[in-house]
Amino acid sequence: MGYELDAGAQTRLDEYFSAIGVALDNKTRRASFATYAMGLFGSADRKSAEPIAAMASADAEACEPAHHRLLRFLRDSPWSDRDVRRVAAKHAIEAMTVDEPIQAWIVDDTGFLKQGKHSVGVQRQYTGSAGKIANCQLGVSLSLATPSAHVPIDFELYLPADWAGDPGRRKECHIPEDVGFKTKEELALRMIDRAVADGVPGGIVLADSWYGRSHRFRSAIRVHGFHYGLGIMPTQKMWRLDTRERRIPDAEDARTIAKRLGDKAFRRVTWRDGTMAERRKLTSRFAFCRVKVATDDGTEPAQREPVWLLIEWPDGEAHPTKFALTTLRRKMSKKQLVRLFKERYRTERVYEEMKGELGLDHFEGRSFPGWHHHVSVAICCYAFVVTERMRCFPPSAERHRRAGSYQLAA
Repeated sequence: MGYELDAGAQTRLDEYFSAIGVALDNKTRRASFATYAMGLFGSADRKSAEPIAAMASADAEACEPAHHRLLRFLRDSPWSDRDVRRVAAKHAIEAMTVDEPIQAWIVDDTGFLKQGKHSVGVQRQYTGSAGKIANCQLGVSLSLATPSAHVPIDFELYLPADWAGDPGRRKECHIPEDVGFKTKEELALRMIDRAVADGVPGGIVLADSWYGRSHRFRSAIRVHGFHYGLGIMPTQKMWRLDTRERRIPDAEDARTIAKRLGDKAFRRVTWRDGTMAERRKLTSRFAFCRVKVATDDGTEPAQREPVWLLIEWPDGEAHPTKFALTTLRRKMSKKQLVRLFKERYRTERVYEEMKGELGLDHFEGRSFPGWHHHVSVAICCYAFVVTERMRCFPPSAERHRRAGSYQLAA
């Protein structure tokens, strides 16, 4: 995981587990949490209840009872995911904000590939993790980002309508009565509501076009007082604005506006250095246009908020292919706008690391509570990893200055 657990880290881990134990409010649950979390930290290839129990047991006879205890902890134990995740978020935020502010909340989703049909919420559906339609569960997450660190603080399982309306499968997978069908946007807004209620710091919400296409999603973010940087579909209609932010009468879709701006409007922007594996700077061509979104919600055009339309023309493409809207202020430089919007792409690396190193997608149970309990433990583990990395690799003064400029502009 990029660090070794020395004596100091072990002491900090013990203190962290003690804080989580208060939220668990039960000696047996505290013991099971510690066993399961250490299993996720461990080096086993598979990180589900049975192999974790085997690693934690002194002999073969102790393995089966330990396995059943972990299953009860995950499937049947009535502890609060929100309370436990709140402890993890507090732990991560305290470390992440020593030198830098939280600059963004990031909404995204990831697939949990499955073989069978009985795991809660599983069906054939598109997942960006596989880049195709696959038999999988989908989890929607809310993450926090500084210029140097990135950590998920909440997760919700997407429950398809066929599952939500099937009494037999609901009973088999222990889906609570108050859990019904919700779109991914609705799940995201519920997590944002919880984070706002908990006083989590932040200034801008980032998400891809699946979320940004929703007028309700965009409006709810603004009601909370946040800015947004959201991908949109190229067919989204809007009015261009002139230099005095007066509306040009005819509404056009984003793709048409990109063509109207022409090749000369696009400028190359480098948003960060690539990793050792990428061996290159991350760069592309971008154009910007002030617009008002044309949404059939009864609001007069004069009352609509002016926003930036951000258009990306990736290298190798015949025409611009990516579009986004952001409410960030005009005084921000174009490079700052691009860099901040691109922060959401780090979420994919977090998913990969949590799946590869912490068994995020290794849960083999079928129940709704079990899935959320497993993910909660993984969130707690990753929060600890992030705080330890911040200790070993604190942000540089240059990064701190850049973070300050974002915070001021937002």
